[in-house]
Amino acid sequence: MMGSGKSTVGKILAEVLGYSYFDSDSLVEQAVGMPSVAQIFKVHSEAFFRDSESSVLRDLSSMHRLVVATGGGAVIRPVNWRYMKKGLSIMLDVPLDALAKRIAQVGTASRPLLDQPSADPYTAAFTKLSVLAEQRGDAYANADVRVSLEELAAKKGHDDVSQLTPTDIAVEALQKIKNFVTEHSMASGPFDDL
Repeated sequence: MMGSGKSTVGKILAEVLGYSYFDSDSLVEQAVGMPSVAQIFKVHSEAFFRDSESSVLRDLSSMHRLVVATGGGAVIRPVNWRYMKKGLSIMLDVPLDALAKRIAQVGTASRPLLDQPSADPYTAAFTKLSVLAEQRGDAYANADVRVSLEELAAKKGHDDVSQLTPTDIAVEALQKIKNFVTEHSMASGPFDDL
């Protein structure tokens, strides 16, 4: 979901694993020649953006040893899952309340699905995120690995997920990845030493 920390955690994972890092939204912006996803939505359309996003994911799916942070809506197209399943998919499961707080703090201008005039950015963000979570819930469940920030915060003795650092989340993701790889008897790899 947007605002979950995919980019920040993805960069940490890539660095630890010695992989390349890509942000699919940034690659779409570069391919289209526009500075932001919000502008692509405004000038073209969401459908145009989603088509471009699918093309980027198709191209990335032929590569190896990389971490890709996708946009939160990439999951809504089944074809994207075909591309994402060429690797291992990770869902950062952040409570909607925490997402809405994060997004309200930084503003919604860069998030075209949330950018709407409102006296209360938190309420607007929470309402729209709730709708998106309902629409995308089954698709998010396709992820190979789920990192629950609520469970991680409880494990670390925190009252709030906002007390978690991106490194905390990345370490938990690496452990979940290791468990997934071990359970699915994949060949040895970069997780053997975790």
